[in-house]
Order: sequence, then C-alpha cells, then structure tokens
Amino acid sequence: MNHAILGISAYYHDSAAALLVDGRIVAAAQEERFTREKYDSSFPLHSCRYVLAEAGLKYHDLSAVSFYDKPFLKFERLLETYHAFAPAGMVSFLSAIPVWIKGKLLMERMLSKSLSKLGEDKVPIFYPEHHLSHAASAFYPSPFSESAIVTIDGVGEWATTTIGHGRGKDIEILRELHFPHSVGLLYSAFTYYTGFVVNSGEHKLMGLAPYGNPDSRQTADIKRKILEELVDVRDDGSMILNMEYFGYATGFKMVREDKWERLFGVPRRKPESEISQIYMNMALAIQQVTEDIVLRLVRTAKDLTGSKYLVLAGGVALNCVANGKVLKAGIFEDLWIQPAAGDAGGALGAAYAVWHIREGNERHLNTQVDGMEGSYLGPEYSNRETERMLQKHGARSHYYDNFHELTKYTAARLAEGNVVGWFQGRMEFGPRALGARSILGDARNPEMQKKLNLKIKCREGFRPFGPAVLEEDVQEYFEMDRRSPYMLLVTPVQRKRQVPLPEKYHEWPLYDRLYFSRSDVPAVTHIDYSARIQTVNRETNPRYWELISEFKKLTGYGVVVNTSFNVRGEPIVCTPDDAYRCFMRTEMDYLVIGNYCLDKRDQPKLNDTEDWQSQFKLD
Repeated sequence: MNHAILGISAYYHDSAAALLVDGRIVAAAQEERFTREKYDSSFPLHSCRYVLAEAGLKYHDLSAVSFYDKPFLKFERLLETYHAFAPAGMVSFLSAIPVWIKGKLLMERMLSKSLSKLGEDKVPIFYPEHHLSHAASAFYPSPFSESAIVTIDGVGEWATTTIGHGRGKDIEILRELHFPHSVGLLYSAFTYYTGFVVNSGEHKLMGLAPYGNPDSRQTADIKRKILEELVDVRDDGSMILNMEYFGYATGFKMVREDKWERLFGVPRRKPESEISQIYMNMALAIQQVTEDIVLRLVRTAKDLTGSKYLVLAGGVALNCVANGKVLKAGIFEDLWIQPAAGDAGGALGAAYAVWHIREGNERHLNTQVDGMEGSYLGPEYSNRETERMLQKHGARSHYYDNFHELTKYTAARLAEGNVVGWFQGRMEFGPRALGARSILGDARNPEMQKKLNLKIKCREGFRPFGPAVLEEDVQEYFEMDRRSPYMLLVTPVQRKRQVPLPEKYHEWPLYDRLYFSRSDVPAVTHIDYSARIQTVNRETNPRYWELISEFKKLTGYGVVVNTSFNVRGEPIVCTPDDAYRCFMRTEMDYLVIGNYCLDKRDQPKLNDTEDWQSQFKLD
C-alpha cells in the first residue's frame, strides 16, 4: 500500500495542494489556476481533487493531511499584538477577532468540513508551523544532503524569518525573527507606498528599482532615512522596525501615511498614476536595503551551520535580484531556491514535514538534480482534449504529426517578430511560467518588450521580461556559470553584448530609458543590464528545448523571451480553453497547444456576448 500525504495551504492567499506518495512529489497546483481567481485564498478543493486524480487515489487512500501552519499560534500572536499596542487598533481588533472566533479559530472543524467534500473517511490532520513548512519545502526537494536553510516572508504564526540547518531527514531551526519585525512586511510597506498592491505588487517594486538613480543624492537620502528612522538592522541580519511608522500590526493600512509623507516629503503614490523619479529612487533604496539584510542573514546562516550549501524559501525568496546578489557574493558554493517559494509551496513543505520529520522517513536524494521535476507538477491535456476544445469554438488549426516540423515552423514565426502562445505538457507549480504555459517572443527584437507589455499582457510598460536560454549556452549571453531552471536568479548580460549608456541617461524620462536598446538581446535586458534567467534543459523539457534549438539554427541565438501565459489580473492559463480565450482576446499572433498550431488571422471571432470572466469559473 502506497503511503500518500496531502499537503494544503489555504485561507490567507495563494491556496494550493500538493501530494507526496512514498515521499516523492506526484502533483501540486495552485487553486487560482482552476477557479480563475488570482491569489485565491479559499480551500483548494479543485487542487485537491486534481492531485488525487493525478495519483489515481481517493481520499480514503491518504495516510495523512498536513496543513501549512498552526492556527492557534497565529491567534495567539493576534491577541498578544493587540494587547501590546492597546488602546491603538481597537477598530481593527473589533473587526478581526469575531472572524477568528467564528471561523479560523475552529480551523480543524473548517478543514474537516472542506475535506469531507473529498471523502467521508477520517484521515489524520497535522499542523506544522508555517516557517517549518517553508523550510521543508526548500530543503527536502533540494539536491543537497545537508545545507543551511533561510526562510523569509511577511509573517507566519510568530516567525517572520528563520535560519535552520538541514541534515539528511532532519531540520533544526536555529534562529527566528518574530512579528512585527519583518523584512517581508518592510518591503510590502514600500510596495504599498509606491502605489502597488500588497501581496501581489512586490515583483513590480523589484522591477521598478533599476529605474532609480544609484548616483542620486535623493536615493542616498531615502536610504539613509530608511536605516535611521524606519529600521534598525543588526550585523546578523536581525532587525527592529520603528512601529510608529507602520500600521499593519493593529490597523487596516500598511503604513502611517502622514508620518511617511513628513519623512520622505512625498505622499503615497496613487495606484495607476504616473511614476515620478522619487518613487523609482524609493524602490531602488528599499531594494538595496533588502538585499543588504538578506546578505547578512545568509552570512549568519553560514556562520551557524558551516555548510557549503544554502536553500531558500518564503515570499522574499522570490526576490530574484537579491538571490542573484547572494549567488555573486560566493558565501556558499551553491544554492537552491524552492520555485513555489511563497505560501503555495507551504502545501508541499507541510506534506514533507509529516513524511520526514514526524514519521522519520529517509530522503530519496539525487545530488545531480532536484526533486521538483522541473516544477511541471500540474495538469496535462491530450491532443484529443485540445481537439474537442477547438471544435467547440469552431477554431481553425493545423495538426502536425511530426512535432519537429511544428518546432521548425514556430521558430520561423518567432524569428519574423511574431508572438506565440506556447502550451505544452504539465502546468508549472509556482508563480513562474517555465515553458509549459508561456508566451514567447524574439529576444533580439527591440520592439518586443513594448509589444508584450502593452498589446499582449496589458500591464505596466516598465516591467521587464526574462530570457529562456538553452542550458548549454547560458554563459554565451549571461554572467552565470550554472543552471537556473526556475527563473529565480538575476544576473548581468555578458559585457560583450552590452551597449554603453549615453550621458545623463538616468535623467531621461522613464520610457525613453526603457526603450533604449542596451544589448543585442534588448527584449530581455533590463535597464541595469540585468536579466532574470531560465536555463532550459533537454531532459527536463524536451519540447521547449527543441523549439529554442530550432530558433538558434535560424538566427544564431539560443535565447527567447519567455513570459507567463496570462494577462494582467488573471492567473496563468490552465486548460486549452483558457489558452484559446487568452489568445483570442490579445494580439498574440500564433498559438501552439500540443501538436496543434493556430494562426490568429484564420480564427473566427469569439462571441462578444460571452462573459469572459464567467467562462473561467468551474462548476
């Protein structure tokens, strides 16, 4: 009898389910992909049903269910925080406490009720701590038998940052930083103040940071004020926030806006308004402060463990610029980052915690590759299923019996400057599209970034795109000497490919800077010559590798633009139907699903009376 453990994250944001069978990952998926509600926080019913079906199991076949944090500890933190800051926060207290008492405090009852939709059998439920779930998600799938572990996010129960040590099947937590002092919440406070949405706009803040002027007195002054007034950073990376400036502990807003406006001399930027240079400089300053804190934490982890290796998880581990600085610093010989580093990955870590820590099972370790299967852990759809979808819409397509002929045709269309939706195999687990649910373009095309942002993704024009490069060619284009399969490391474009910047470049308007071609792969070269890299391996994703190889035969370049297959405000597509609808409602030129290729010019118009949003909902 197989030993199956279902891991669940839910009720905060980015709910997910993951399934281990005899300690191996069988499937994992985020609930948003099925419900089409971005960052869906509800119980992941669709994800649970999917992962069980993928394994050919029923609910009664499970040995355990593991939830990614301890609700009672979280409630304890809530009560103690309100008590510590009383009488401040009374309105927030009166709003939050009834919700906890009526629902979240009775988490086991809530979970049992939700799980009963999967089956009536009684399966044991376990509750590892939030940051232990993060640590487990980072260490156990990694290729390291022993490593330092650093987890950094907003907050779990009490912990906001932990340093641990993984050895074999065991994890020991060595240090913790507790709420309200949090690197993640500090970064989110600036996300809020620069006009983006907390818990989803942090990557926008990271993308905006390179537009800040590193030589500006204003940037230096903002950074000085952060370090003198907002946060006291210690040598070991621990920190104390000046809570007079922050409202998240007891209120409804991240910051006390009047105090921030007096400190920085500028009000909070209104969402969707023009971004002036001071907000760009603010983004750069907090990015630099965050990088410094992360580097100090990593050095402390090295001192405490003496390990050669490092693994990372938690939402801040998605800050791929900071990750690149950690790699460049050479503190560790190698590092590995959980591709679903945020709360979704907590579902996987929760299942691992039961398998290895509670039950004491040894690891299945392969020191050559990690255990994430390329993070291709979601649903897959057959050509027959795609054909039925195309018939339903009356779509016109060409089916290729020979997939090699399809990659040659698609590569040629990319080389002509077309944008291609690429839908193949199992969907990715985590926030990055990795060549299974991707939109692709020509990295050499200086107009491609603008086209993708404004005409395809419908998002802010300043945001960069990452390259997907053949693993064997990575050093030809980028200053990187290793694999980066999950697009979680930022590194510079090779100097030989860079174009020198003109004088007073940082004084140019934002979009003039953006559209200046800085290298011979301008569509993937950010304003500071950096790139967020995915290396594509022939064994891990053979179809994607073959496409880029064919593109290289045509152009001499083994690199393409890769961005997630979605538009702003929507989750990444899951099904062929999702992909077709996204294709038809954007200015994508071609869509490749399995062995089918669709040319936009040949397609009938979608029925405009259809409610697009409702089509993304499941029954």
